[in-house]
Amino acid sequence: MDNIVTGTMAIIGSGYMGGGIAQVFALAGTTVLVADVSADIARQGRARLLRDADDFVRAGIFPPDAVALLEEHVVAADSLEAAVADADFVEEAVPEDFALKRETLRRVGAAARGDAIIATNTSAIAITDLASAVPGPERFLGVHFMNPAPFIPGVEVIVHPRTDPATLAATQTLLARAGKVPVAIKDTTGFVVNRLQYALFSEAARVLAEGVATAQDIDNLVRSSFGFRLALFGPFAIADMAGLDVYRAAYGSLQSAYPDRFSPPQVLDDLVQAGDLGVKTGAGFFRLDPAQRDQLVAYRDRAYAALGELIRNLGPSPHMTAAAPTDASESGQ
Repeated sequence: MDNIVTGTMAIIGSGYMGGGIAQVFALAGTTVLVADVSADIARQGRARLLRDADDFVRAGIFPPDAVALLEEHVVAADSLEAAVADADFVEEAVPEDFALKRETLRRVGAAARGDAIIATNTSAIAITDLASAVPGPERFLGVHFMNPAPFIPGVEVIVHPRTDPATLAATQTLLARAGKVPVAIKDTTGFVVNRLQYALFSEAARVLAEGVATAQDIDNLVRSSFGFRLALFGPFAIADMAGLDVYRAAYGSLQSAYPDRFSPPQVLDDLVQAGDLGVKTGAGFFRLDPAQRDQLVAYRDRAYAALGELIRNLGPSPHMTAAAPTDASESGQ
């Protein structure tokens, strides 16, 4: 698997996600063969991602030589079998349909080399449920890109119980070389990103349905408050900086009002009872010595100021000025 970093990749599915993934790896110098339901659709997909790349260059968000790199490194294959025949790494990126993905992976496994790594770009389907479609499931794992793939750095790399550690290591190396942030996780339905994302969406929808705030107000609050922080820190680091005792007290209020939805997590109770309250005590979900605490606070303040300046320079999103329902009844809730 050592040759995977400089080898050939096949992407099955030339739509928005598959095309974006092809752009990521082609810009890193990898030869990418793109396949779809027909050779004509694959050629159309390649032409579209070249047009998109030209737009991105004009916008200044792709390098000036991006179109030339894609023209050199992206090839529209005549068929799935032709695309994967000599590929070192195959990424399946067909629509989120279990039966379709299993059948696609079966075909990939039958046509690919025995030492090729095979990955699926599923958003929520358990990797273990797909693994049985692949001959040699030890070479199979999930590689979940976020939309839009060229611009979101994080990638979930999901292993099932039979994934070979060498498969995981090679995949992480490939992703890191392409400028991504690969994070290895265990297999579970929804993985990490969508379990967290959909939990937030569910509560936001409840707030909207209750008439507490409009969709626009909720979005504005999220993006300008804790969502602002989330661009730089994860939920555990944010909790440590806020104080875990503060979080525990807030859970008490939330549990009183919404006992069916909020109760303090056991891990939070355990830390508070142990006196590990986060940054102010030097230990919480993370441990920091005094020098690190000072560095963290200084970094946080600089980072928030820089992010605020970036947002001001970009100007408001169209969503901030778009017409929106004023209450849940107008939005069909």
